[in-house]
Parts: sequence; structure tokens; C-alpha cells
Amino acid sequence: MRALKIESLGASPVLTQCDMPKPAKGEVLVRIAACGLNFADLLMIQGRYQERPPLPLTLGMELAGTVEAAGPGADPALVGQRVAVFGGSGGLADYGTFPAERCVPLPCSMSFEDAAAFQVAYGTSHVALEHKARLQPGETLLVTGAAGGVGLTAVEIGKLMGARVIACARGAEKLAVAQKAGADHLIDSEAQDLRAEVKALGGADVVYETIGGEMFTAAFRACNPEARLLVIGFASGDVPEIPANHLLVKNLSVLGLYWGGYLKFRPEVLTGSMARLFSWYAEGKLHPHVSHSLPLESATEALELLRSRKSTGKVVVTMA
Repeated sequence: MRALKIESLGASPVLTQCDMPKPAKGEVLVRIAACGLNFADLLMIQGRYQERPPLPLTLGMELAGTVEAAGPGADPALVGQRVAVFGGSGGLADYGTFPAERCVPLPCSMSFEDAAAFQVAYGTSHVALEHKARLQPGETLLVTGAAGGVGLTAVEIGKLMGARVIACARGAEKLAVAQKAGADHLIDSEAQDLRAEVKALGGADVVYETIGGEMFTAAFRACNPEARLLVIGFASGDVPEIPANHLLVKNLSVLGLYWGGYLKFRPEVLTGSMARLFSWYAEGKLHPHVSHSLPLESATEALELLRSRKSTGKVVVTMA
């Protein structure tokens, strides 16, 4: 079987031939059909991600496929099921073994590509907006990086939850994608002053911030009293410093969100969120946006699309 691996931190990924793994206790073997890429995959290559799986490492955090075999203690009824899996790694391969408890059965209407693009992006936004920020109908939600993997789902879910959504992205093409997802107002980060534009629209009650650096500072300054700022990521590479005195004066709350972290201390938050999200998908309320789908042989090109920010929504790698 094929697998895209890195042998050491900072090394270029290499597509290699390796033996098919066997599921251990509590695991299943999945024949992988598609793998969704995330910005975290790039950080993992560099050793800059929150978690560092042992090397050599097969890349790919989330995947979809068919369960081929069940190890000891795993439910044999899973064999033959179409599932989505957040494995943390191992998705950019023809086969992989993963904890059976991570397998989420797919709605009949869901393609493998949609499933591979679904869990991290939609899960992050839903847990952030509902569980952490308690977004309310009628509130104003500002989303930075609004055409990216997680940003676009925040626009879509925020609108579904009844918010007025301001989308900030780079250039007309990306803003058009955000508008199609439901954004009410558009701000071009290359040509417009984010703070001034948001203030002119009445300020933000909730900020979904994915960029960091100057973008975070501008969004921070555009907040209404009692606003909630969700720290999702730092695509710019610049981790901002937050002036605590400003938090005090405007009664602001800053909320960090690492979606995968809930697996360790409150997995029921993710389980409940996934149930809601897959239900919404089955009802036709969510529409994953995959801008690029490439074969496994072109996985390094797919990663470069993320690195160069040439994609919108999700990039998916297929195994067929």
C-alpha cells in the first residue's frame, strides 16, 4: 500500500510503499477513499503543531472510507460500513488503522469527499460558535479568513444559527465564495480597513479569528461591549498579545478553541456536535465546499495549495 510519510521534522513528505497495518485491540482497518487536508498538517510537518505523533509519520488528520476489518474488542458490525474518522494522522494512505470509537457512520447521501472535508472544519466552527461563544440569533458574527477551511464553515453555521455574518477574506474571488455560504457583508482584507468597516456596520458581538497578527488586533478593536473573541488559529504565523486592560474596560471575553483537545477531556462535546452536524447535512442545510480534489500521487501539490493559500474551503486527496 501507499502512504505519504515524513521521516523527520521539517523533511519533505515522500510517497512510499509499505506493509498494510493490522488493527490492534479496539481498532478497525479502514480502506481509505479520501483524506481532507488541514493547515495543521503543515504545522505537523514542521513540528509546530500542538501534538507530535511519533516519527516516521503518515500525514492526514481526517479521512473517510470503508471499514475492512475489526480488531479484538472492536464492534464487528462496523465491517463494511462507510465512515468518517478523525485519526489525527494516518489519512494520506490507502489503508489505516484507527480506534473504532472514532468511526462516524455516514449518511447515505454523503460522498467520501464531503465526509473527508467535514469533521475538523464543521466541528471546529460548531463547537466554537455554539458551545464556547453561545452565539445568539440576531448577533453580529465577524469571521476572518472567511474563505478558508474552517472560516467558510463558520460563515455557513453562523448564518444557520441566525447571526448577521461579516466575512473578511483576501480578494473578490474568495469573498464571492463566502457570500455564497451566506455572508451578509463582505470585507476585502487587501483593500479595506477591517476595524473601520466593522465599526461602520455596528461592531462585532462574536469574532471567529483564524489569522492572528494585525488581523486579530483590528478585529479586537472592532468589538462591541461584552463581545466574545474566539481564537481559532494563527495562519499569519503571528501569535497576538492581548491587552488585558482592554478586556476589562469593554467587558470582553477571549475564548480559545482546540477542537481535537476535547477528545481527551470531554469527548461528549464532540459526539453531540457531530450528531447535530451530520443531521444538518442529511437535511440539506450544510454544503461542504471542496475547491480542489487531487489524487494521492499529487498530495504534495495539494499541501502546497494550502501553504500558498490558493484554495478555498477544503482541499481533498483521493486514493482511487
